[in-house]
Amino acid sequence: MSLETYIRKRLATRPLLLMTHTVVGYPSPEDNRRMLECMQAAGVDLVELQMPFSEPIADGPAFSRANQAALARGTHWDDYFALMSSASKACSFRLLFMGYYNTVFRLGAETFCRRLAEAGGHGFIIADLPPDQFGDLDRWGREFDLDPIHMMTPMNSSERLKDIGRDASGFIYCVARKGVTGRATTLDAGVREYIGRCRAATTLPLGMGFGIRSREDVQQLKGLVDMAIVGSAGLEVWEREGHDGYLNFLQSLVRACR
Repeated sequence: MSLETYIRKRLATRPLLLMTHTVVGYPSPEDNRRMLECMQAAGVDLVELQMPFSEPIADGPAFSRANQAALARGTHWDDYFALMSSASKACSFRLLFMGYYNTVFRLGAETFCRRLAEAGGHGFIIADLPPDQFGDLDRWGREFDLDPIHMMTPMNSSERLKDIGRDASGFIYCVARKGVTGRATTLDAGVREYIGRCRAATTLPLGMGFGIRSREDVQQLKGLVDMAIVGSAGLEVWEREGHDGYLNFLQSLVRACR
């Protein structure tokens, strides 16, 4: 089943889906596994597994700190694909790679796509690579039935949004605002106008991330986009409240999607 088909099938049962996030290797591999178990128990629909990188330019303080700590632990590609492989077998949600181009480039487009597919991944989000620069990644991704997930931003012109939408597959990641992850986003009329332009540029499902932090934020996205993307807020809950608080947080987000 393609990623787009999976998303549309899930959307037939409720108005909004939920995608969450974990940085591989932080706080520890065991914590990653426990977080994924919570995501499965809560009924999360998709999960980004982030490969740590030394200069995560799209990430705010929480994820930047997590990236540095994961690298200091010695997290490498074998650890990453081992976690994805075990999660893809144990969990029903779809798994996506999230990371930065430097690490992917060093592995090589063909090797990256082959190993990602073998580990059970369904697509990839590369935060610092413009859609028209995907090149071999786009070609090899489609060879291995992976969706290159493209990002639209409020700064894109309507023509640029159409260019992005033309080559996209799976879904579109709509960045809610300028800046990095973590800081709260105000879902005002400007955001709604921006999402309207995204809708006009593609027929794919739309997910929104960057600053979606609470049950209330998720509720506001119903009828606006097809998927809420919550990252930094979840990590902060895990650090502050541990397993039980994290599970409760995820369950509250899933309930807000109904």
